Amino acid sequence: MNILLVYPEFPDTFWSFKHALKFVRKKAGAPPLGLLTVAAMLPGEWDKRLIDLNITDLKGEDLKWADYVFISAMTVQRESAQTVIKRCKTIGVKMVAGGPLFTMEHEQFPDVDHFVLNEAEETLKSFLLDLAQGQARRVYSSSEFLDIHQTPVPLWHLADLKMYDTVGIQFSRGCPFDCDFCNVTALLGHRPRTKTAAQVVAELDSLYALGWRKSIFFVDDNFIGNKKQIKSEVLPALVEWRKGKTGMSFNTEASINLADDPELLRLMVEAGFDTVFVGIETPNEASLTECSKSQNKGRDLVESVKKLQRAGLQVQGGFIVGFDHDSPSIFQQQIDFIQKSGIVTAMVGLLQAPLGTRLYERMQKEDRLINQFSGDNVDGSTNIIPRMGLEALKEGYRKVLGYIYAPKPYYERVQTFLREYQPPRIRIQLEPQYILAFWRSIYQLGIRGTERFHYWRLFFWTLFRRPRLFPLAITFAIYGFHFRQVIELHVD
Repeated sequence: MNILLVYPEFPDTFWSFKHALKFVRKKAGAPPLGLLTVAAMLPGEWDKRLIDLNITDLKGEDLKWADYVFISAMTVQRESAQTVIKRCKTIGVKMVAGGPLFTMEHEQFPDVDHFVLNEAEETLKSFLLDLAQGQARRVYSSSEFLDIHQTPVPLWHLADLKMYDTVGIQFSRGCPFDCDFCNVTALLGHRPRTKTAAQVVAELDSLYALGWRKSIFFVDDNFIGNKKQIKSEVLPALVEWRKGKTGMSFNTEASINLADDPELLRLMVEAGFDTVFVGIETPNEASLTECSKSQNKGRDLVESVKKLQRAGLQVQGGFIVGFDHDSPSIFQQQIDFIQKSGIVTAMVGLLQAPLGTRLYERMQKEDRLINQFSGDNVDGSTNIIPRMGLEALKEGYRKVLGYIYAPKPYYERVQTFLREYQPPRIRIQLEPQYILAFWRSIYQLGIRGTERFHYWRLFFWTLFRRPRLFPLAITFAIYGFHFRQVIELHVD
């Protein structure tokens, strides 16, 4: 059996880092973890190929080779997925679809032959048994949240790793919190289910054996959902594993209560973590109550961010405007918070209601749903009617993004962060493309760019005041270039 695994293209978005990746000659952020894990669950004797449309094209001969095309996608990849489905339908190759997009919206894709939804450890097994007997159904789904101790090591060798800047692995699924706009718990449940430390180490060993020495993203929606296991098993295992190894820094997502646990912070940094994404959402306490973001309430959020930075973690932040309790003053409040906190990578989006969330159900009852959920956090769209009015919300949103990513405040924010940050000591393997990226930044940003004054100011300030952080300062300058390109494209 010939299996073609196809990963649809991401549009030009905030997290695509498409414009930044050009500086290091990479095609995409990370290979498709879900598809490569599914590949490891398929019979070993089947021939498998991966086509990631973010780094290569899907050719007619690829489709003719395949007995089945397996496709997985997130909501933001909807348009590219539809194109792939149409091509498969035209050529007559059968399709099997799974992943978040199809789990939430499979009714919208009538041309797909089979849907393997929810968690593949359960539904794929049933599909394969029926397929072997020639009686495969169209839809396989499950409401079970499974033990993931049997999840196999992804087939990394199917991906051309040199085309990527990072690689994702997963330790846990699920989140103990209940934010009403988030569909993580609808997809993966409230109880964090974890792999063993041995599983995590096996995945790292497989990547290291293939020569991977760069960043690894733990894709967990809340890495610290099970603090006890993290502290007693996983982080000590990572500390031990990294001894004598070069590179392999880690980053992940976690809730802000990470700042309340100094021991956990110390262990994460010692284990090699240098970046964490945190859902800040809003400095407005009433809006935090509205969306059930209890872990963010009743605390000095700026100081919590600073604790993480001083411990050795770069903080990337998610922010939302458009809650029912947001007044017109929220836009300036968000600007002030982002600038003061020194969160360089600040993803600000309009409130959206994904299918399966409590917010979606409430908006449906109040007859406030419009359009289709785009899945793009920073495209300036929303699928709900906001209390403050759509035009007022969009005008305020443009004000926020237009300010925080304008060269002057952006570079000031980088400097605010660099003053606070205490970097961990991680031995990084310096690759030629990073040296070339440095020279490209000088040409693109320091000579040609409209931000050249701010670029050189940060350049020399960091060089003389925080020389250890000089590579990071240049990286942030490149990130800023990407963010401005995306904002100019999407936010008019």
